[in-house]
Amino acid sequence: MPAPRTLYAKSGDVHLAYQAIGEGQRDVVLVLDWASHLEAVWEQPFIQEFVASVNRYARVLWFDMRGVGLSDRVVEHAVAPEEWMEDVGAVMDAAGSEQATLIAHGHGVQMALMSAATHPDRVASLVLVNGFARFARADDYPAGMPPQAARLLLEQIERTWGTGAMAVSLGPSVASLPGIQEWYGRVERFAASPGTALAKMRAILDLDLRNVLPLVGPPTLVVQNRGDAFVRAGHGRYLAEHLPNARLLERDSPDQWPLPEPDLMAAIEEFVTGSRVEETEEDRVLTTVLFVDVAGSTERVSEVGDRRWRELLDRFDETVRRSLVAHRGELVSRAGDGILATFDCPARAIRCAGDIRDTVRRAGLEVRCGLHTGEVTRRNGDVAGIAVHIGARVSSAAAPGEVLVTRTVRDLVAGSGIAFDERGEHSLKGVPETWSLYATEG
Repeated sequence: MPAPRTLYAKSGDVHLAYQAIGEGQRDVVLVLDWASHLEAVWEQPFIQEFVASVNRYARVLWFDMRGVGLSDRVVEHAVAPEEWMEDVGAVMDAAGSEQATLIAHGHGVQMALMSAATHPDRVASLVLVNGFARFARADDYPAGMPPQAARLLLEQIERTWGTGAMAVSLGPSVASLPGIQEWYGRVERFAASPGTALAKMRAILDLDLRNVLPLVGPPTLVVQNRGDAFVRAGHGRYLAEHLPNARLLERDSPDQWPLPEPDLMAAIEEFVTGSRVEETEEDRVLTTVLFVDVAGSTERVSEVGDRRWRELLDRFDETVRRSLVAHRGELVSRAGDGILATFDCPARAIRCAGDIRDTVRRAGLEVRCGLHTGEVTRRNGDVAGIAVHIGARVSSAAAPGEVLVTRTVRDLVAGSGIAFDERGEHSLKGVPETWSLYATEG
């Protein structure tokens, strides 16, 4: 999907950055968690897939909360619920929306609850994903985060903010994919400074909106991932029990992030529209997937500085583009300092990986490359399937400067003149059995 245009709505004296994406007979406002920067978040393909799924039946509006991202960096005086109800309305007014469904996530659920309680005529329905009315534990709220865990969370924010380290707990099922942690570190840095992030989280830990719940009248779908270690299942159960017109959907997932898994997107669509649009048939094809990830990016930034690092990444981008054109590869996605590309010929994929490695090495960068050939599903310009996961795991197992492939790839290019060194049997996280891996020579 092309990057949406960022516009500004005025809420009192504050400018709120927002985007209006797609068209439809109804509107959906995404109220995502506070660590946000519209344009940096949009770089992630799973965010684009989430929006594209909702775009099938609605126009999507989303925005950066006041104080973070591209919205005005106002002086943070705790989290101001009395302003939230005006902020959602201001974005809707700017986009010409009279009524919308609010799909909210994390701390954004608190904003959605306030908006629905205050302006029920403007909220058609609510979808609350892995959220809470209160985050901290209290004597009468055992679902909340214990004081010791809250202290550790604040210490982690102060120590690691801007590195993307929290991706491991927020999106464990995707955190090990190439580029995810680097992408989320970029989102953190663009969303807020460490001081602002600390102030925001302290304010969230102090906020309690449980008294608002009886006033929230619109139909509500509460989605809770049972394995979410950040917002534990008790939060969602409490919301469903105390909202007047809610039902609970619990899912077997470890993620806090609202990843666009088919069952989740289908449930949201059916709740919002009253029916499900039948999926178009997906293309299943045999494809070679190539993951390329810049190695040691955090250390290199420290060594060369931000400006020189940006120049190196621009060189990497240009090298990838030229190599894909030369070897007839297709760029599927870009996340942080990594890419995913597909090829209809494994030999060309290997040669493309070698070209990228050798060219960027001359510029002072090392990359890890992983390849696997298998059946993938093509949908909305993206690819999915076990072959994609295997390729990502192979890339993670590669050493800097190494092009690592599975036995499947090696066997398919027999007779091509490409030589390999054995790298033994490997257990790939989340993939059954062990896999024989091979490194290309050179």
